[in-house]
Amino acid sequence: MPPSQKRARRYDPARTRSAVLAQFAHAREAVRTLTPGQLALPTRLGDWTVRELAVHLTTALSAVTRNLELPEPAAAKPDLTLVEWPFRTADRAARIADDTRALAVDRPDLDALYEEVAGRFEELVPGAGDERLLPTRAGVMRLADFLVTRTVELVVHTGDLNEAAGLDIPYDRQALAACTRLLADALAEKAPGGSVEVRVPPFAVVQCVPGPRHTRGTPPNVVETDPLTWIRLATGRTEWARALDEAKVAASGERADLAALLPLME
Repeated sequence: MPPSQKRARRYDPARTRSAVLAQFAHAREAVRTLTPGQLALPTRLGDWTVRELAVHLTTALSAVTRNLELPEPAAAKPDLTLVEWPFRTADRAARIADDTRALAVDRPDLDALYEEVAGRFEELVPGAGDERLLPTRAGVMRLADFLVTRTVELVVHTGDLNEAAGLDIPYDRQALAACTRLLADALAEKAPGGSVEVRVPPFAVVQCVPGPRHTRGTPPNVVETDPLTWIRLATGRTEWARALDEAKVAASGERADLAALLPLME
């Protein structure tokens, strides 16, 4: 996918960092309550159990500290922008699954693992500059941008954990907002244009899909949904037709069918 030609959305790094820690804390509190029976339950993520999913959630933070501990890349600038990141995840799925299984075996004490990961994050990240380049597995990214991707990892997998274990883990508002906005911008990147307006109140509005650009009045093609439904659609947790049938999405206009564009990442 070619580099984005539109102006990138800006995120406040301090707020993003706080949101990452807040969502991680919500997950940690829930994981502490899981029984052996719940930990053995299946998930919608292939053959992962709830235990493996809970372990994987810690990598959202440990990926940051691991990259901070590596030498800073010699590149003068990032080679991966924030809005391109969602399209670079699928080719790493097998390696992620293998690493998660190995970590689940090596670290049976989940609470100790969560404490260690959070402590290391709080030790290393606040002192690092927002422009610090990280050699992530997807490409070289700014620290501030990589932190935004952590909200996607945490929010999406919090939903997976809720679904698999019958939990009701809350979503930090700032984490949910950042996740929603990044995935909405990724849609606009994948299908640039101005013929369809996608609304995900209260966090995001983007225009996308080639065709006549709307400039005034009510747009002829509108899609509207809530943040969690949008995130599920964008990450393949639910299908477009199902969301329409369940009235989770309102779509009006002959171009307001996003089925062919979703999911954005899996």
